[in-house]
Amino acid sequence: MSLKLNNVTKSFQDVKVIDGVDIEVGDNEFLVLLGPSGCGKSTILRMIAGLETVSGGSIHLGGRRVDELPPSERDMAFVFQSYALYPHMTVRRNIAFPLIMRQFRWWYHLPVVGGYFKRRIENSSDVREKVERTADMLALTKMLDRYPRTLSGGQRQRVALGRAMVRQPSAFLMDEPLSNLDAKLRTAMRAEITQLHRDVGGNFVYVTHDQIEAMTMGTRIALLRDGKLQQFGTPREIYERPANTYVARFIGTPPMNLIEAVVEGWAIRIGAALLPVPESAELPAGNGTRVWLGVRPGTLKLKAGAAPADSASLTGRVALIEHIGAESLVSVALDGVQTAHDDEGRHGDKVMAALPGYTDLGLGDVVTVTCDLSDFSLFAHDSGRRVGGSRAAKH
Repeated sequence: MSLKLNNVTKSFQDVKVIDGVDIEVGDNEFLVLLGPSGCGKSTILRMIAGLETVSGGSIHLGGRRVDELPPSERDMAFVFQSYALYPHMTVRRNIAFPLIMRQFRWWYHLPVVGGYFKRRIENSSDVREKVERTADMLALTKMLDRYPRTLSGGQRQRVALGRAMVRQPSAFLMDEPLSNLDAKLRTAMRAEITQLHRDVGGNFVYVTHDQIEAMTMGTRIALLRDGKLQQFGTPREIYERPANTYVARFIGTPPMNLIEAVVEGWAIRIGAALLPVPESAELPAGNGTRVWLGVRPGTLKLKAGAAPADSASLTGRVALIEHIGAESLVSVALDGVQTAHDDEGRHGDKVMAALPGYTDLGLGDVVTVTCDLSDFSLFAHDSGRRVGGSRAAKH
């Protein structure tokens, strides 16, 4: 089923926390709501689920407006950050619980009668088959009679997923479900959730502040900042053609370098260096236009020694080296060049280069920096919005 958010807003008293968000995804999409803490991504998820009311706009699932419906009628399953498992219930009962509640009657509150009917529902052939099929899919079959306190974090996460899956909902909503896991387990669970989406289908809406999770799991990403949608698209679109400097700095590890530059004819001037631009590139109109040149760390090349005069290269000095095995991250302070180095707009003089393997460069070494403009972005110097760059490769 398609999911559509139409000009959705949310205010708490006089404070607007979600400001006119428009998102639309088709059937079987994996939508990731991405952004830093406090940007409004969890609020959007809770509005989709019905746990928060919508101040303005509308939410549609499969063409049906759902923002005016109670949560129980939206056909959605929510996986919480804390798992929210029932500690007094076995894994089997935790997974079966949504199916039991579908047949809930008021007299189930009675201790003896309620317990009898709950066990009867749980032991019915239909419920047992669904629970066992779900447990088999998530490798939980041997744990069905254990309690949550005896499970690891990853196993508890799978139980929470199983409880959502067994309902066979139209949409799965997940609020940072991997944030409590260690790095190795997060990587494994990313793969499991991605495979789960392929196996069961349906729309997944996943909240995270981790851009690696977003890039590896999502078919669509909605990047938010202060309650406003910065960019919506596929991971590749957002990575290759960031809509503004905020997106450029948020997506990518290490983030994109932003270097102050001027457009001169069909070239870009950075300090004393004049860099030719490929004929296929897009440039803003107007000679002498000030821009931010965005280049990824992997496109920068370093060579020991200062750049020759009147060359298409820059001169800098090595400020920091990080060896991380497959590559070395080298921070270089450029001579006479300004860069934008954080999301608050503060400026500096450093760029980051990603070099293969271990580098022989040392701290303080003078280096020549060469920019490969076969892959670059240009952003307006004042507003930060995208105004040009290399054309994206064909998908």
